Amino acid sequence: MSPVRPAVRVVGRRLEPEHHRLRDFLTRVAQPHQWLEADSPEAARLLGELGLLGAALPILVDGEQTYTGATVEKIADAWGRLARTKRSHYDLVVIGAGPAGLAAAVYAASDGLSTVVFERDAPGGQASHTSLIENFFGFPDGIGGAELSRLAGRQAEKFGAELMLLQGIRGSRVNGHDEKVELVLDDGSEVTGWAVLAATGMDWRRLELDGVDELLDRGVYYGAGRSEATQCSGQRVVVVGAGNSAGQAVLNFANAGARVTMLVRGDRLGKTMSAYLVERIQQQPMIDVRLEAQLSGLHADGGRLVGVTVSDAGGNARTDPAEAVFICIGGRPHTDWCPAERVLTDAAGYILTGQDLLTGGDRPDCWPLDRDPLPLETSRPGLFAAGDVRHGSTKRVAGAVGEGAMAAALAFRRLAELGVTV
Repeated sequence: MSPVRPAVRVVGRRLEPEHHRLRDFLTRVAQPHQWLEADSPEAARLLGELGLLGAALPILVDGEQTYTGATVEKIADAWGRLARTKRSHYDLVVIGAGPAGLAAAVYAASDGLSTVVFERDAPGGQASHTSLIENFFGFPDGIGGAELSRLAGRQAEKFGAELMLLQGIRGSRVNGHDEKVELVLDDGSEVTGWAVLAATGMDWRRLELDGVDELLDRGVYYGAGRSEATQCSGQRVVVVGAGNSAGQAVLNFANAGARVTMLVRGDRLGKTMSAYLVERIQQQPMIDVRLEAQLSGLHADGGRLVGVTVSDAGGNARTDPAEAVFICIGGRPHTDWCPAERVLTDAAGYILTGQDLLTGGDRPDCWPLDRDPLPLETSRPGLFAAGDVRHGSTKRVAGAVGEGAMAAALAFRRLAELGVTV
């Protein structure tokens, strides 16, 4: 989990989607790296020294090792991050390696539960996109989301938890409410668990606007764009959104030397953003906040973003040049899997747990046990939910960590109910 290697060097093209994916992955796993644009003199000099002029991009140089046509999967495999699970059965299976899932792994493994965490993407969830989390308990100077996730992963592994990155769960089988849960991995293999935690988190809500999909990773990005900040110095950047993630993004870009336009639908920033971020944004001369404004058009040249059109509340439109747009307009829960798994959600798709499953004090019809669901327990006994994906969660890193720790404790109660001793 921890990057044990010194900084690697990557030669690629910033506006190629697969190259961006590799750079974003390295940033989100907190692996130190130097990015060299393929057409730069520095890149030509390095590739000439290595005899790799004309080799397939991107190229990653890791000490004496070089990888041409590098992909996230290829590098993760080379670094031993695609290993198979050590067991076929676990006391606790965690799905999702965001703050909630990692916290559950730390507390469950440290208390003796055999624990495995599956994550389809990089660890850290949305927190890994955040350049600096300043209001997390115990870090007065703040901590980067990727760094926090890396440390949490190291801590979980120290206690014996297994972290399976770039590996997801595609389904489950339940033979009975008092039996092991069979989980089917993306590669078709299986593991079983006595208790399961769904900490699948959120994904960025999509912006319905012509041209977004065509320009994705070619100047238009979802999320705070931490991997892009240093590349945007001197450029014109647009950030869409008014939450804390958008606030951190505009400050990160401005501090890196970009001229930033922030588009806010509402009439003031303070409605959805922490006060300390609002104050800093107002004091940063490189940031232009446009209230009651929305992105209404994207303009491309040669398949790359060159400008944007912004409309105000009065219907007036203005077109300006822009090299990058970052969309941070909130998230939607990763719960597309819930209907097939008979897991109840609210109207917005967030997982219902505990007392929220009761209607007028009555348990849901699908509930098989002669007790109420435990706190954080879903409509399936032994399946818990924690973090942003859960109905009623605070959508804060500290809240997710607290819920993950609570889920680990509840897993012990479930094991005791099944007569399993640890």
